[in-house]
Amino acid sequence: MSSSDDDVPLAGRNTNGIKTNALSTTDKGSGNVPKSANIIPKSLDKAMDAANKPIKHAAPGISIRNGPVEVMDVDHQPGTNGKRKGRASMNNGVSYKDATDDSEEDKPLSKRRRVSKNKPRDDSLSDSDDAPLVSKNAKGKAIAVGKKPPNIKETSIGESEGSDVPLQEKLAKEKAVIEQRAAKEAKAIRKDEAKVPTKKRLKRPDSDDDDDEPLVKKKDTKPQTNGLSKATPKAGKATKAVKKEDSGGDDHLVKSSRAKKQNDTKAAQSKVKKETRGKSVKKEDTEQDQEAEEEEEEYRWWEDPTKGDGTTKWTTLEHAGVVFPPPYEPLPRNIQLLYDGRPVSLGPEAEEVATFFGSMLNSTHNVENPTFQKNFFADFQEILKKTGGAKDKDGSKVEIKEFAKCDFKPIFEYFDAQRAEKKALSTAEKKKIKAEKDVVEAPYMYCMWDGRKQKVGNFRVEPPGLFRGRGEHPKTGRVKNRVKPEQITINIGKEAKVPAAPEGHRWKEVKHDQEGTWLAMWQENINNAYKYVMLAANSDVKGQSDYKKFEKARELKKHIDRIREDYTLELKDEVMANRQRATAVYLIDKFALRAGNEKGDEEADTVGCCSLKFEHVTLQPPNTVIFDFLGKDSIRFYDEVQVDPQVFKNLKIFKKAPKSEGDEIFDRLTTTSLNKHLSNYMPGLTAKVFRTYNASYTMSSVLRELKSEGSIAEKIKDYNDANRKVAILCNHKRTVTAGHGAQMEKLGDRIKGLKYQKWRVKQMMLDLDPKLKKKDKRGSEFYELDDELDQEWISEHQKDLVEEQRQKIEKKFAKENEKRKAEGDKEMKHKELENRLEVADELAQKFKKENKTGKVEAEGRGPTVERLEQQLEKLDQRIQNMSYQAEDKENNKEVALGTSKINYIDPRLTVVFSKKFNVPIEKFFSKTLREKFDWAVKSVDEDWEF
Repeated sequence: MSSSDDDVPLAGRNTNGIKTNALSTTDKGSGNVPKSANIIPKSLDKAMDAANKPIKHAAPGISIRNGPVEVMDVDHQPGTNGKRKGRASMNNGVSYKDATDDSEEDKPLSKRRRVSKNKPRDDSLSDSDDAPLVSKNAKGKAIAVGKKPPNIKETSIGESEGSDVPLQEKLAKEKAVIEQRAAKEAKAIRKDEAKVPTKKRLKRPDSDDDDDEPLVKKKDTKPQTNGLSKATPKAGKATKAVKKEDSGGDDHLVKSSRAKKQNDTKAAQSKVKKETRGKSVKKEDTEQDQEAEEEEEEYRWWEDPTKGDGTTKWTTLEHAGVVFPPPYEPLPRNIQLLYDGRPVSLGPEAEEVATFFGSMLNSTHNVENPTFQKNFFADFQEILKKTGGAKDKDGSKVEIKEFAKCDFKPIFEYFDAQRAEKKALSTAEKKKIKAEKDVVEAPYMYCMWDGRKQKVGNFRVEPPGLFRGRGEHPKTGRVKNRVKPEQITINIGKEAKVPAAPEGHRWKEVKHDQEGTWLAMWQENINNAYKYVMLAANSDVKGQSDYKKFEKARELKKHIDRIREDYTLELKDEVMANRQRATAVYLIDKFALRAGNEKGDEEADTVGCCSLKFEHVTLQPPNTVIFDFLGKDSIRFYDEVQVDPQVFKNLKIFKKAPKSEGDEIFDRLTTTSLNKHLSNYMPGLTAKVFRTYNASYTMSSVLRELKSEGSIAEKIKDYNDANRKVAILCNHKRTVTAGHGAQMEKLGDRIKGLKYQKWRVKQMMLDLDPKLKKKDKRGSEFYELDDELDQEWISEHQKDLVEEQRQKIEKKFAKENEKRKAEGDKEMKHKELENRLEVADELAQKFKKENKTGKVEAEGRGPTVERLEQQLEKLDQRIQNMSYQAEDKENNKEVALGTSKINYIDPRLTVVFSKKFNVPIEKFFSKTLREKFDWAVKSVDEDWEF
């Protein structure tokens, strides 16, 4: 595999330096010869065209279905693999592997991974992604084989149900329009840049010359409409390395923003404050948060041109280390594991492992999983051997051989009782426990990073337990060992005081790695992945990572037309490697497939585009492709899509004999070579940038045409409709969750409850004025019972209302007694509770009377028809809002809105919607997300464009 254009024969290059042969005679470093031919004969192309009558050029691909189908017309039934690749926790170009670790050096030459002779392998080109596409989709559940999930319906994007045009066709046309607009925009951006003379380009605001200016001068620079200073139109923490990559990306944005007012950013901020003013907001900040805010002024790193992504991330760093989980407390002597019906005693280490399984018997999804059981029992037996095994009450050794004979029920009952006891604690007791815990953890919650107080994210060391994993993970059930101080490496400033290790222990190592953004790290035993203690989501470092991710996607705007034109041409290239690469880029661009990484022998065989195998792809003429494989985090990926006819033909060629099950479809392509090719278009471009670009650009296009009016609830629905459209167009789908039906039924009951309440109010109006039914212009039908409400449902609803009233009274009574006890006062007697509960009994009697007479007496202080009319209006608004929620929830059941909004849509676009249509940002981002995207909330106004 070649790592540079210099290694490619001149005949294999394109005139613009983009076209390179992806791979020649050997495949992905395994030493095997690819089964596909190096050159595709023209006769094969013609034969394929003759066998399948060509259809007209297909519109951009749209997913047809997300779930298994029962019949495969052409190829055999696709299978799935049960392995996964452990994701690297961090990628900063520095390796912390022990010298004793296995490495490529220990492998035979033929088994080593092939890399360039001239350059070291660039880890930045790998496709590991910090934002998983499926991690929040199906809650870790794979699609059940043989069960066909529902198709995407018209309601999925709010289309009218009366339309005769199929949804698939509508979306395909809309996607085509968006891609055409993107191509025009890219050409316009490059044309504008070409007009700027070379000398002027050198003096652009993001030029390196600015580094020579005093910091005071830079801070005085006037802000633009996107919240960035003129000195940094692209990145708030730009360095020379980034400037070389991003230079020239935003000239057109800078020109358009110069006409804006200088105080736009402040105006946007005050606007948000006005929107949320007057509302009772729950106090969210902790004392430490307030302390940090009072201590120093807000630091807007995105407006500071002196900060960037250079090799040095910090100069001084101080922190308190990590918090370890409490040591294991042995079970009471009367609580033991039963083996073959007999209680057995275990050593502390083995007993702790037994409690891992025993305490989670209520998690049937895990404990009834055969793989989970097998892995747990294998590790349990290994620990038993090391700790002396099990003994019966007489001290005789008991050999535990069969999992089926192990009874963990006594252990489960013990832990279940403890959970119930903890749940039964009073509010005051719970607060006291939390306060004590906060005092202990307070020193670990913040660190001093370059003299600034920054919140630490995950300062607690993960406790031991059983590994669960996502999807069909092959290592589920394995024992996660307790992490010891001797495994932990501390990263801290040279001049700082190194935090003390627990008594009797020492740290593995203390480093002063100024290129790393981690505070502590260790290697876990399941996947041998490194775990890191990092700063919190709202810290400067984390914010810059997200900012750079979306700025990289924005930069792709000006190259996307060339990339699409080139891969469309290369779909017919006679060189197999080039055709495979073009087909892979097509699939990644159109269907949001991950590129995929190569796997080692001990790693799970999760699959991406470049590592698709023969059995993962099924072809159905004329142009339908079915993907079925285990994707990222071992989540099953199933999709049925329509592709360009040329792509369909290419996949048939790539699957042609002598290939069979187990062979790779793209056997002349690797993720590294693909990303290397993409970087020729734009520095730092990798396959994963396409997902971010496509989602953000599509959302930007939809918002550009959107005119949202009405109530806050209606506007939120408009936003979700736009987000849903992005999720479908970008193939961010999920299967319907198991509890969706029950949730919808509950929501439906709440709406029916409000309608029943409306009917009662109307009957009260008639009670006050019996003639109202005749003289009301709305007619007598206005006072009739809604068709949805039958007497059986009303009776059940009335019982629920009475029970709800009883629980409310009992809860209030218990809370008041808790307060009295805490203050040293005498508690109220049970008689007082009985007196209070009479209100619920009276309500039950009232309902009984109403059902018998069919009349409802007016309630409240001084009821009038006018006041009751006002109540009706409020109820109508509540019903409308709840109906929007129900419609939204139903429409969202098959699309992963969270995935799109959090990971792939530029958060600044959500902020734009919030400010443009006066919807509080709290309606879209939780507290955690507002902290994570603080830079986005404060850096743009309603006119910003992606």
